[in-house]
Order: sequence, then C-alpha cells, then structure tokens
Amino acid sequence: MILKATSSQTVGPYFRIGLNWLYTDNLAAENPSGDKFEISGKILDADGNAIPDAILELWQANASGKYAHPEDTQNKSIDPGFLGFGRVSAEENGSFHFTTIKPGRVPGLDGKLQAPHIVVSIFMRGLLRRLVTRIYFPDDPANDEDFALNLVEPARRATLIAQKSPDHPAQLTWNVYMQGPNETVFFDF
Repeated sequence: MILKATSSQTVGPYFRIGLNWLYTDNLAAENPSGDKFEISGKILDADGNAIPDAILELWQANASGKYAHPEDTQNKSIDPGFLGFGRVSAEENGSFHFTTIKPGRVPGLDGKLQAPHIVVSIFMRGLLRRLVTRIYFPDDPANDEDFALNLVEPARRATLIAQKSPDHPAQLTWNVYMQGPNETVFFDF
C-alpha cells in the first residue's frame, strides 16, 4: 500500500500557486523613514542541516509604529511605498535574506508598547500548521519590557534576537532552528 500526502496533511510545498505577487525581499519603501536593515539567516533542522523549501512570511509596522493597512490613510502619507508584509523563500542551502526598516513600537494586548519586532510565520513541507515567531533587534532597551519576550525563559530569548554584523551595522543575522537544543522559540497564536 502506498500512502500519499494530501492537502489536509501538509501546508506545502504548494506555496507559490497563485501567490507570486506576495513574494518580495524588500519590505521598505524606496526612501523609507527609519533605519534600513538587511536581515539574513538560515533555516536549519536539529542537526544544523539546511531546510531548502521553507517560506518566511513577514509582517511589521513602519518606523512610526503604523501597519500598512488599506484603511489607514495616515500610514500612506507617513511612508508611501512601505509594504510591511512579504514572503521570502529559503534557498537550497536554507539561506534567506530580506531588506526592511526597524519598526516602531506598537501597542500590545494590555495597551503597553511592545519592543520593535517583526512577526514571522514559517511554512514548510511536513508542517500541519504554520509556526509563528518574532525577530527582535539587538541592544534595544525596549526588549526588557516587551510582554512577549518576557514570556520566554531568559536562556531562550536569544533565539528571537537578531545578531549584529561586526563589519556592517545595517546587516543583521537571525537563524531559525526548527528543533534541538538551539530551537527557535515559536508562539502559539
């Protein structure tokens, strides 16, 4: 008997059918407000092997803490061309990269401001549901008071914080480990 996966058993690998317009590696406007960064990394399994067919879906606010929403006309005047949303594919070696700006702080569930962050959903073959995590910015003082980051035990918070490049201040590295001792923290939303 041969068993075949069906669409109800996995979220991939059919990521692009009818969705090509969502893929972009540049979320920033042409002349954005705020600090522009390139974030790169790899998606890895527990043994450090590359996962080549993953998709990262990115969502963030602009530098003023406003999301790109069709009904938010104020946002369009603050930063025309800001996308704040996109998808990037992992390469054969598991690597990915995208360009964006450091987002402003947005209110959390309790009304308190969250630290600047990017929400990341990960899709890949074999997952029944997307995985949700966040990228935080290194050395940001607001990280200490962020409600979501404070839900994570201190020893694991580093999996959510991008690392600075010693040679290029506008380049950050953030790797995703799907399992194992270095597993990235994923949130249950």
